[in-house]
Amino acid sequence: MEALATRLSNLDSHVEGAIRVVMFYDTLMRRRVDLPALARASAGLAECVAGIRLHSTGRVIRMSPAGTPAPEPATTPSSTATITLDEEEIGLVWLERPDLPHHLDEVLLDRLAIATAAVVERYGPARTTMADPALVELVLSSDSDEAGRARALRLLGFPPDQPVQVAAVRSSLPLDRLAALACPSRLVKAAEIAGVGAILATKLGDFPDGVRAGIGTASCPAQSWREAQTALRFTTPRAPVVHYLDLGALALLAHLPEAVLRANADVAAISDLPAEDLETLDAYSATGSLRKAADLLHLHHSSVSRRLDQIGKVLDVSDVGRIRLALAAFRLL
Repeated sequence: MEALATRLSNLDSHVEGAIRVVMFYDTLMRRRVDLPALARASAGLAECVAGIRLHSTGRVIRMSPAGTPAPEPATTPSSTATITLDEEEIGLVWLERPDLPHHLDEVLLDRLAIATAAVVERYGPARTTMADPALVELVLSSDSDEAGRARALRLLGFPPDQPVQVAAVRSSLPLDRLAALACPSRLVKAAEIAGVGAILATKLGDFPDGVRAGIGTASCPAQSWREAQTALRFTTPRAPVVHYLDLGALALLAHLPEAVLRANADVAAISDLPAEDLETLDAYSATGSLRKAADLLHLHHSSVSRRLDQIGKVLDVSDVGRIRLALAAFRLL
């Protein structure tokens, strides 16, 4: 390897630098260093703060070039790379340069990510985001006894003294990626249950755009899962994330038989509305104001007024509370 590096260095100084970085990390991996040592060595090599974060455990390691933990708060990373193990993204590595990235930073972070994955794999089973669906189902099932649920939570890595919050999600993103984005620095586990994504965390963060999510309260996981699935049914493009607690009495609608909802005159009238009228009604009920609804729809208020007049022939639009209730029932269908 050293002979090859010498020959290539005569051709391109960038290639020489890249190979020296590769050799540097090969040496570290042969020495079986741990994650703090990897971050410390990387910070020294890059001459700036280097960081490592594992998604599922929430562990974050930041080292300064002096070999000591980097001061808080962290600065915005100048460059990043994902850590991948068994085709799953399990974490992130980064550099915090005060100026522009160095031309070898991409190579350095690539090797740091590979070395980190090797360390995670070497020292026990990978702490990945995706979990055994059978364990998750045991935690979330209302038929599970408390002893079995507690054991399943321990096997998933959750401390016994911390409440677990559950989210029910639908998204085009891979579930492991979505869970990591929603909980970048906390313990999180995910699995698909009956076609719905289930995410368990000690505390959920924000979801990325395009994701529909219902979030239960941090109570018993089985109850939180039921609440999360109910909240998911109330999500809309305008309100893609719904907390069960925010539903209040509206949550009671989810327990009514479908036939009862369909038979209601207001719900039946809404079901027959064209898409643009339905969008107008939704905006008007969300704002309670003609002009605010027009702003939301990017229309002139007179256009919204005409649409509401047309809708008013089949539905009483003067009672905003009644409209909201009917729209919520319609979404459940």
